[in-house]
Amino acid sequence: MSLSWPWALLALLALPLVIAAWWWTRRRRRRGAVRVTSIALVRAALPGRTRWRRLIPAVLLLLGLAVLGVGAARPQASVRVPSSSGTIMLALDVSGSMCSTDVRPNRLTAAEHAASAFIKSEAGGPRIGLVAFAGIAGVVVPPTTDTGTLLHALAGLSTSQGTAIGQGILTSLDAIAQIDPSVAPTGARPARARGHAHDVIVVLTDGSNNVGVDPRTAARQAATRGVRVFTIGFGTTKLSSLACSGSQFGGFGPFGGGPRGGFGGRSPLVADYGALRKIAGLTDGKFYRAQNADQLKAALGSLSGTFTIIREHRDIAAWFAGFGGLFIAVALALSLWWNRTRRIPGRAPAAQ
Repeated sequence: MSLSWPWALLALLALPLVIAAWWWTRRRRRRGAVRVTSIALVRAALPGRTRWRRLIPAVLLLLGLAVLGVGAARPQASVRVPSSSGTIMLALDVSGSMCSTDVRPNRLTAAEHAASAFIKSEAGGPRIGLVAFAGIAGVVVPPTTDTGTLLHALAGLSTSQGTAIGQGILTSLDAIAQIDPSVAPTGARPARARGHAHDVIVVLTDGSNNVGVDPRTAARQAATRGVRVFTIGFGTTKLSSLACSGSQFGGFGPFGGGPRGGFGGRSPLVADYGALRKIAGLTDGKFYRAQNADQLKAALGSLSGTFTIIREHRDIAAWFAGFGGLFIAVALALSLWWNRTRRIPGRAPAAQ
């Protein structure tokens, strides 16, 4: 809990004055007490209550004043709330190893299906953008709410050489900066982020960075902007054949345009799990490992509840005002009830 107006806590200094006034009033009452001849009559006239019951109204009154004093400082609570105003950038690895058949029919096809299911599940929510990276990285679809455009782009991905994870992160940051002015582009000096931005990056890769900027350097750029990076290491450690369809094989171009047709080979490449954990840790994100299509779908499915829920500061001064007023009202009610005048037993009211 934080306070918007901490200086208002000075109002709590009035509590000792209230206590002092209460003590002084009781002291005057004792000095001004009238002697009577019959203690029994006094006991019969006064309310029957114990010492602790006499203190309850005073304690409740002080508690109510204290709660009101804290409420005057405008307390704020950090609460988890769903966000639909942010951006999710899916950065997908389209290197040649994504043609590996250890995940049927191959890694790229399984990734496309899992990403498609994720995009459909987020329909009507945050904006989603698509970045593909191999030897270089490029924005395939800028952040949008058009599910059809995203699904069409996914179906058209093709492979190329190299794995530029760091460049994929930086390209995703620049795509976010295009629509979110609170996120500085990679060429600008960002202000230190306070808390998490509403925007996140999801990196799905089956390899290790072998070209371009170091992924940890890119992750630090994201961290200074408050953008979390969630990483997914995809594929198994088994040797398997490489087999992409004609549309998925992009030759040696960036993401397509090369000769069509499948290619064969053996793929010993696996994701650099240590580096992916480091990337996620630097940005306060999370790392997932997926060795088959079902695990990949589960990883993407679990992400939705992780980064579409953000923390916001909510003003809860009204709650303090309500509870403070309630304590004071109860204190007054108990005081009036326990101090009400009682009839002396055995005596009838005087006739007029």
